Amino acid sequence: MKLTDKQVRFCEEYLIDLNATQAAIRAGYSAKSAAVTGSKLLRNANVRAYIDEALAAQSRRTGINADRVVRELARIGLVNVTDVIDTDRVTVKRDANRDDTAAISSVRMKVSDSEQGSTIEREIKFHDKNKALELLGRHLGMFNDKLTVNGTGQVVIVNDIPRSTNKP
Repeated sequence: MKLTDKQVRFCEEYLIDLNATQAAIRAGYSAKSAAVTGSKLLRNANVRAYIDEALAAQSRRTGINADRVVRELARIGLVNVTDVIDTDRVTVKRDANRDDTAAISSVRMKVSDSEQGSTIEREIKFHDKNKALELLGRHLGMFNDKLTVNGTGQVVIVNDIPRSTNKP
């Protein structure tokens, strides 16, 4: 089945920010029901196929895929700072490998001259290791923010609150 012009517009808008509600609004659907409409459109097999193909093409063009993102998060989250930094001189080690240096977000050096001589101030910042580990853990399903309750049986609700004898 072919997509309507409005469905194609929704798909193109969805690819901008992956927000179905906003994509539905920008595609011309009613703002009042955009959340429901966006959700329904994403469940439409033809719309989903269009979006999946567009995302796959984008991944091929950019070279960005889930494996590459996970590798980059692992570089940040699993780096050992002492493998990268010469702590005596506060410099990046010459033999530090690319996987380890990928965890560095910035290197700053400031030289100040004074009557007492020159001083060098160095600062090496790393990307947020905790955030990278959290994202990796979520990807691997290690953390679950949702509570799932399964069970069978009978539920009995007991009302043991005494009734008031006072009538309004």
